[in-house]
Amino acid sequence: MNDNYICIGDHTLEISSKSAIVNKFLSENFEPIFESIDYSNIKIEIIETYGTPFIDYNVYITKENGKTIFRRSDYLIEAETDYSSATIFINNELALKHALMNLYSSYIVYHNWGLLIHSSCVIENEKAHIFAGHSGAGKSTAARLSHPRELLSDEATLVKITSDEILVYNSPFRSDITSNEYMDPTPLASIQILHQSLQNKRVNMKKSDAYIHLMDKVFYWAHDPNETKNIMELLRTLVDRVPNFELYFKKDDTFWELIS
Repeated sequence: MNDNYICIGDHTLEISSKSAIVNKFLSENFEPIFESIDYSNIKIEIIETYGTPFIDYNVYITKENGKTIFRRSDYLIEAETDYSSATIFINNELALKHALMNLYSSYIVYHNWGLLIHSSCVIENEKAHIFAGHSGAGKSTAARLSHPRELLSDEATLVKITSDEILVYNSPFRSDITSNEYMDPTPLASIQILHQSLQNKRVNMKKSDAYIHLMDKVFYWAHDPNETKNIMELLRTLVDRVPNFELYFKKDDTFWELIS
């Protein structure tokens, strides 16, 4: 059994597994912690050989014996109600990634820390800018076109939300564009709701409209009214404190002229 200590956001995860696939995935995608650790926020045991390969995104949630159970065709999570401890059963590497996203998103929502948002996020002049939208709107395209700017996420943006500040952390939950180095958390300067267009245009967005657009972009599997309430309050703080825009953009990097 190998013990891995990794960092996501400002949380420490202690992950134990006998699986070579798990240990390889963690070493390639997460920031390791090498110093001695006295405390971890989340303790996880991961066990391979469960279920079937990915079929669809449907996750079935139940409460059993004081635990919250998340079931998908390719993974099973048995978590304590505060998500501080869990056992995860996986079929393959994709299942592992999605199960960790599921558990970690549930943890930060439960503890009212922040949100994992389906979007990309890019740094410009030491400020973070989120690009969100419906499937196919261009989140990954905007991320690729933003090179050589530093990328905080290309799929799942990790946002810490407090009344004092909104910070974006380097996300380990990547799709195509990997992270090469540690990056400090970065203040969030704007949120863009994307539309592909023949001309670049950036339009101020009402907070209420931004709230509605972002509600279904949060990685969360609804099952608890209190956690849903946390999401609503966190999103309200987010759109109140950060400028929101609709961004119509061409498939080149000239849209940055409207943001910089």
